[in-house]
Amino acid sequence: MIPFLDLKAQYQSIKSEIDAAVLGVLGSGQYILGEEVARLEQEFADYCNVKHAIAVNTGTSALHLSLLAAGVGPGDEVITVPFTFVATVSAICYAGARPVFVDVEPVTLTMDPAQLEAKITPRTKAIIPVHLYGQMADMDAIKAIADHHRIPVIEDACQAHGAQYKGARAGSIGASGCFSFYPGKNLGACGEGGIVVTNSDDQAKTMRMLRDWGQEQRYHHLLKGFNYRMDAIQGAILRIKLRHLEAWTEARRAHGRRYSLLLGGSPNLRTPVEVADRRHVYHVYAIRSRDRDELQRVLSAEGIQSGLHYPIPVHLQKAHADLGYQAGDFPISEAAAREVLSLPIYPEMPTWHVDQVAAALEYAYVS
Repeated sequence: MIPFLDLKAQYQSIKSEIDAAVLGVLGSGQYILGEEVARLEQEFADYCNVKHAIAVNTGTSALHLSLLAAGVGPGDEVITVPFTFVATVSAICYAGARPVFVDVEPVTLTMDPAQLEAKITPRTKAIIPVHLYGQMADMDAIKAIADHHRIPVIEDACQAHGAQYKGARAGSIGASGCFSFYPGKNLGACGEGGIVVTNSDDQAKTMRMLRDWGQEQRYHHLLKGFNYRMDAIQGAILRIKLRHLEAWTEARRAHGRRYSLLLGGSPNLRTPVEVADRRHVYHVYAIRSRDRDELQRVLSAEGIQSGLHYPIPVHLQKAHADLGYQAGDFPISEAAAREVLSLPIYPEMPTWHVDQVAAALEYAYVS
């Protein structure tokens, strides 16, 4: 069997480092926040070339706190895309705001800047582009519109650790950037985790209080906050993994290039496009085909796992029917939802597995 993802392989490759880090935390008796989390924050901020990083318990919490720190609240609107994981939209709802959708553009499946300005109203208080599958949205165009209207941009970089736009790291361009450390991410914890990065001293201070019950100091609650703190064990593990992230990213990129080389001539199949001024980090390698379901069946029959990211856009999810959208409102997102198929990709994946996946897909079109 060729797995879609093999977390055990990554652990085995750095087992001695991880084990020592975990035992160090257990021996310290400091299990929530603390020194390991503080060091992770500084190291991740340095990695993203920003002033501050605020570690939290999930990527969803990172988005939620970024919205609150930007002043978003009940009655406000936040513009994002419907072709994303539901957490992007859930965070907007947590803040009491209303999600407003803009369709994605057909090449990168990220926010279409050409449709953005028409969705801005006096109630728009933030814009959240999603850096999908490991490639950043068109930040210059999005920021130009946002800056003209004095609206903060919050980057959903939960799938884009180490991605770049014209040399700038994901998370460093907007008012803040939000990352998930869910185990399957390019930089994944051994459990849940997330982080926000920002250059704003005020927003960083606010988010640090909000993640820890609104405390400025112990038992002095200035804000109505949350229990969004990161565990020290996750902080220690992520510090180890961060040291390997660039090597893992280059391995992912090599697999992505090989897939594109092998599949580029396949009929009725579209491979991902890496835009010239961006660094794609291939959190997901998603092909597109009108025969998606049949291709997935063929892969499964060959013992090859695959994924669907995402088969139902958020505006058509029952949980968000109250927003009033209908089928046909966002045709590019809806077409992508019918066509995308995510192939196995992870740093430790043997090259011959890439070749075998590609061969199975080619066989599907000639058999």
